[in-house]
Amino acid sequence: QAHLMESGGGSVQAGGSLTLSCSASGDTITTHCMGWFRQAPGKERDRVAYLYFDDGPVIYADSVKGRFTISRDNAKNTLYLQMNSLKPEDTAMYYCAADCPPERAELVGPGTQVTVSS
Repeated sequence: QAHLMESGGGSVQAGGSLTLSCSASGDTITTHCMGWFRQAPGKERDRVAYLYFDDGPVIYADSVKGRFTISRDNAKNTLYLQMNSLKPEDTAMYYCAADCPPERAELVGPGTQVTVSS
């Protein structure tokens, strides 16, 4: 069975930065795309970003364009989300997903909390 595990969440002030990581373990994950979504209490899953492997397109939600960067380290089998200029509205649980669009993926990690204070 395959597993995903996120890390790197925390509490920061508005304007700060965080880098989330997502590592895979267990059985090999057969996918050509991975991404991130977030979910705040009482709200639906909100797409953040995703990328296709092998130099495919990289997609960002309008709300994070220019502030967040998704990347992947093939050698480390790890997905990243660099988040800059964080805003209070970015506060949510962030999840890594092994399919695209990420908010519809079945294989997701347990999530990592990001809290941005004003």
